[in-house]
Amino acid sequence: MNDWPDRRDDGYGRGSAQARPEGAQRMPHVQRHPQQPQRPPRPPQQPQPGRPGVPPQQHGGYDGGYDSGYNTGQVYGTPAGGSPGGPGVPPQRPSGPSGPSGPGHAPDWGRRIKIGSIVLVSALLVTTVGTYFWADSKVRREVDLSKVIERPKEGDCTTYLIVGSDSREGMSDEEKKKLHTGSAEGKRTDSMMILAKCSSGNTMISLPRDSDVEIPSFVGSESGKKFPAQGRRVKLNAAYAEDGPELLVRTVEHNTGLRIDHYAEIGFAGFANIVDALGGVELDIEKGFKDEKSGADFQAGKQTLNGEQSLAFVRTRYAFAESDLQRTKNQQKFLSALASQAATPSTIVNPFALYPMLGAGLDTLIVDKDMGLWDMGQMFFAMKGINGGDGVSMNMPISGQRGGNLVWDKAKVQQLVKEIQNDEKVTVRGQ
Repeated sequence: MNDWPDRRDDGYGRGSAQARPEGAQRMPHVQRHPQQPQRPPRPPQQPQPGRPGVPPQQHGGYDGGYDSGYNTGQVYGTPAGGSPGGPGVPPQRPSGPSGPSGPGHAPDWGRRIKIGSIVLVSALLVTTVGTYFWADSKVRREVDLSKVIERPKEGDCTTYLIVGSDSREGMSDEEKKKLHTGSAEGKRTDSMMILAKCSSGNTMISLPRDSDVEIPSFVGSESGKKFPAQGRRVKLNAAYAEDGPELLVRTVEHNTGLRIDHYAEIGFAGFANIVDALGGVELDIEKGFKDEKSGADFQAGKQTLNGEQSLAFVRTRYAFAESDLQRTKNQQKFLSALASQAATPSTIVNPFALYPMLGAGLDTLIVDKDMGLWDMGQMFFAMKGINGGDGVSMNMPISGQRGGNLVWDKAKVQQLVKEIQNDEKVTVRGQ
């Protein structure tokens, strides 16, 4: 028996035995109640015997494709155990707020690592920039080169006058004893050198403090009073002792004819602290030497010098037959090695290395009013280039002595200055 209701219109339709072909059926509206249980799908009818020519039919369907939902157990919603879209359609995974990486999915570690790297680099960049601004605000711009009169013409290279003073400013009695600096009042120049940064190659020229020079006319840095030239010949370091950095620059320019663009000076304590902040400076000492006055006691060979040892190395003069000339060579060698370790990406872009180094020397670092951290960086990189073989290091050419003072070779000095002014490769050599 067929349990389904058999509805026909005009005597035709499903199950009709008449020969007249079956027309379109008018399907009644099927109304279902929410609590009415669903009936299982009815299997296709088999042709009934004795009724030839009638094709098998299913309830609720015809060639137009209408499906009441009874044949699958689905009316309008999703059947139990099924999925939206009907049979044969795979279930759709729920998406989170960001798409496929939502709940139920493994985290996108590549994306997370990329974002974390960007955040870390940004933080380091901000910290580094902040360190630079902090250090720039701490630099002691105390030298006014506008007070220097009768200056030579500007050249094609950038020139720095680098001075190491014996200032004991900020040092305790214990530190003075440890560093063998003595307790003399005031400050004097302990080393002087010209650094020329040129596209043709960098040149570092040491100026022995015993150099015989003439004190020219000048304007007092404090009084503003003009002092006329008197033809006085003195040791170079006497110019600094008489009226400070401005008169020293004026004297160097007058006796060389070379314009000085920037001035940088550091005292004993700052020098030693910078070395210690860098973790020491590696140096290859060709021949060992010892000096009680400076506290030097070195063996030959490669070794790492701390702040105290470094200061003793650059100050020693009595242990050498060439005295001040050998000392200036040692100073050049050490400063180039120091710059090679300080002017590296691992130090410049790393605030945890840059901050201690800058903080260690800023208290005793004095520069001219127009010199910024960028200029200091250029100065260090120029010294680093010389240490790497890209440039020349030398003493000012000497022709003899006068009353114990070292006399410069005027012809060689003029040629040297001309080559630097014109940014030409330096061919002059000194002692």
